[in-house]
Amino acid sequence: MIARIWRGYTKAEHADAYESMLKPELLPGLSKVKGYRGSYLLRRDGGDEVEFITMILWDSLDAIRAFAGPDYETAVVPEERRKYLSRYDAKSSHYNVMSTNQPGELSLIVG
Repeated sequence: MIARIWRGYTKAEHADAYESMLKPELLPGLSKVKGYRGSYLLRRDGGDEVEFITMILWDSLDAIRAFAGPDYETAVVPEERRKYLSRYDAKSSHYNVMSTNQPGELSLIVG
């Protein structure tokens, strides 16, 4: 499994509006893409600026390429959402998920 991590920042006054655009799905149609395994939306208020981190879980880099295109590291930020962002990562980072841990159990990812 691969975790795709991206960061974006808004001014405090735009944070709630931006967050509402990411719920219930981070990107339109994302849950229907083959290889999609789930996502997390993280928010950290920092005074004048609010940081958002998205973590999207995928089966493989091939699944990410099918979603994001051949230059799969390039961030996918719909135009209508950019107006809320004061800055954002132009590239997403990708990490191999080596294990997950739920309360009371340990689940290793093999692959």
